Amino acid sequence: MPPSPLRLSIDAVDALEEELVALRRDLHAHPELAWQETRTTALIAERLERAGLDVQLLPKSGLLAELGAADGPMVALRADLDGLPVDDRGGEPWVSTADGVAHACGHDVHTSALVGAGIALARAHEQSPLAGRVRLLFQPAEEVMPGGALEVIAAGALEGVGHVYGLHCDPTIDVGRVGLRVGPLTGAADALTVRLTGRGGHTSRPHLTEDLTYALGKLVTELPGALSRRLDPRAGASLVWGVVRAGSAKNVIPASGECAGTLRMLDAVAWADAEDLVRGLIGQILAPYGVGAEVTYVRGVPPVVNEPFSTALLAGAVHAVLGEDGEVSTPQSLGGEDFAWYLEDIPGAMGRLGTRTPGGRTYDLHQGDLHIDERAIGVGAKVLAGAVLTTFDA
Repeated sequence: MPPSPLRLSIDAVDALEEELVALRRDLHAHPELAWQETRTTALIAERLERAGLDVQLLPKSGLLAELGAADGPMVALRADLDGLPVDDRGGEPWVSTADGVAHACGHDVHTSALVGAGIALARAHEQSPLAGRVRLLFQPAEEVMPGGALEVIAAGALEGVGHVYGLHCDPTIDVGRVGLRVGPLTGAADALTVRLTGRGGHTSRPHLTEDLTYALGKLVTELPGALSRRLDPRAGASLVWGVVRAGSAKNVIPASGECAGTLRMLDAVAWADAEDLVRGLIGQILAPYGVGAEVTYVRGVPPVVNEPFSTALLAGAVHAVLGEDGEVSTPQSLGGEDFAWYLEDIPGAMGRLGTRTPGGRTYDLHQGDLHIDERAIGVGAKVLAGAVLTTFDA
């Protein structure tokens, strides 16, 4: 009996593993911010074209690639390309060469794993034709709101696609395991910036000014609390400030200042009404102080909601590749992920790819010292390829 397409794909990934690790290290050393992923795009396109895939460059950065049968069902696999504006403090020889930019969210792993899955499926197709077609989505700009997924969708990436799958690094899960959950996996996430202006002056005469610093302090402390009393607690809303700044001298009331942060929540229904509520509360909190307020509210992404049947198919791939112990349950998080936009249009699922060395330290995403157990690259490639094949067999 000839080997199955899954066996052929697994063997192909094993043969590619050294190359995929080298690719990840190259990407890690040369990270690019959202919409600037030109080197990354060119590197991936060249490798996939060399493997015989049909490549279509997207208008700004990123690409689509296809392989498989001309007819039959279409399955999409997605990876994101962009780095983050943080310093790389990992200390490995492949440390970032771009000042202030690092792959601190594991997108270099996602990309390398998807390249591996695509090449492995192409090699399997050469030996035993696949029952359908595969479209690889190498998406730019996941780290900015509302995310590059919307432009990828606008470019026709989901036309004809029946299911879409993705993986995201999770440094709280051991390598060799994948976290799965039916239903909501992530939270909705919006960005909020409030710029205040007022009549500044001397700190000895606050009554002759609009005391902007005091008003700013009231806003950053009272708005999160007010939201907690105006939104259903089951929505799981969390407003956290990342920027609070005003003034430069201890005896001067400044004429301008700002705060900026993210509003996240678990519930998509509450998310739909959040902007109007936030704007109204800001006006009420600031009204006694006479300051002007310019509110910039950027609606980001809805929650990633894993469709049950697609999640079962992804679980089947995990079991086939890693065994029954390869699947672990995972909770819903408040992290935002623009993979959610794909799931607004078609069924699919995202899994959490374990990247922690068993017994080793648990790192955190979006931190410059993030460490990845590179065995996760091959695991991710096999699981993504397996998700295609289990879907074709369903």
